[in-house]
Amino acid sequence: MTDLIATNRNIAILGMGATGLSVARFLSSIGKSFVFADSRSAPPRLAEVRECYPHVSVVLGPFETDLLVGFDSVVVSPGISLQEPALVAAQKQGVKLLGDVELFLEHTKAPVILITGSNGKSTVTQLVGEMAEASGLSVGIGGNLGTPMLDLLNNQQQLYVIELSSFQLELVTDTRGAIAALLNISPDHMDRYAGLQQYHAAKHRIFRGASQVIFNRQDPLTNPLLSVGVKLCSIGLNKPDLGSFGLLEEEGESWLGHGLKPLMRSVEVAIKGRHNLANALAALALGHAAGLDMAAMLRTLRHFKGLPHRCEHVLTVDNITYIDDSKGTNIGATVAAINGFGESDRANLILIAGGQGKGQSFSELQAPIAKFVKLVVLFGEDAELIAEALAGTTQIERLNSLQSAVDCARAAAQPGDIVLLSPACASFDMFSGFEERGRCFQQTVMAVAA
Repeated sequence: MTDLIATNRNIAILGMGATGLSVARFLSSIGKSFVFADSRSAPPRLAEVRECYPHVSVVLGPFETDLLVGFDSVVVSPGISLQEPALVAAQKQGVKLLGDVELFLEHTKAPVILITGSNGKSTVTQLVGEMAEASGLSVGIGGNLGTPMLDLLNNQQQLYVIELSSFQLELVTDTRGAIAALLNISPDHMDRYAGLQQYHAAKHRIFRGASQVIFNRQDPLTNPLLSVGVKLCSIGLNKPDLGSFGLLEEEGESWLGHGLKPLMRSVEVAIKGRHNLANALAALALGHAAGLDMAAMLRTLRHFKGLPHRCEHVLTVDNITYIDDSKGTNIGATVAAINGFGESDRANLILIAGGQGKGQSFSELQAPIAKFVKLVVLFGEDAELIAEALAGTTQIERLNSLQSAVDCARAAAQPGDIVLLSPACASFDMFSGFEERGRCFQQTVMAVAA
């Protein structure tokens, strides 16, 4: 096995966020020295760095080529674009750029499941992790979700289930025999990528060196181009082929199935929405590839309630249901939520959306909104931009706050309707993150219902 961080190498860690600090802890644990650098003049965790690593040099301010070319290896945090001029120049001069994914995969001895996608990856990651625990395994769950992966390294772990963002995948060259899943692809982070093709290429790096691959047969963008010998399994909300996972009809009911074998009724899956059936199928496919116990996996599906702010049921009052999908920060997530909760015979949704659009085109929202949404209530920085894209699809209201948006939705809702917060946008124009936005929504709903 190639040692990515040789003993005699000079190493720089770029970025003092959660990932950068996890890299520092890992390098310290294996006796490697390093230097910290951050493009910000006062990174939020600077005091923690100085306290934990008092003898480590810290360089602040814009990255300079002269600085980086003095290192053999540079570990780049995922929030830093590889198009930074200093990074481009350093790489041309032979500096090796690494991410935490490569370091993790090199040093783990247990099997690894890697999961990415524009939407649903956190839910699938947590679900597979709980399936593994229900199967009696000691499992590390994290990555882009929760605990940085390098902090999970432990000789007692029997399996790792790791969520990866496109940013984390940009430097991946070999997943070293991992089981890899690409759930779906829709435009996201268009403020970082030159276009969908570049984003697509980053996501597909998860397949490099994988031993088994799970993809979405209903999303052609996930279809892998792989050499012979890699095991393939598809998931989809249609009838599966032999060896794949999908939905079967049995005596007028929908069932999750593996090939021709029905596994459990769809209505028994605890997380609601048709899009979450796709997440459940992906989790089953990954667990099956890893040899998990099928009965344990099905039990998990019956009890797993989902993650906070991801199509989370908040309250049903006066036969009106409120759903918190604040984590729906891109168009694909919102389309999935609308299609997941929409009823075929009527427009039953009131959608609350808006925030920072991240350079997205909102035109993909037109068709599902026209079909399922009776009212769109917009707030936030890009509300006007979204309204222009949705003109003529349904009734639209523009308001100044999330609280007033909830009030408007409540006044318009009829028994049987669903009020869905799925912003299709980032939250940083008005909130510290999607979590705060979701909490604000839930608090406002509870106040309205009181």
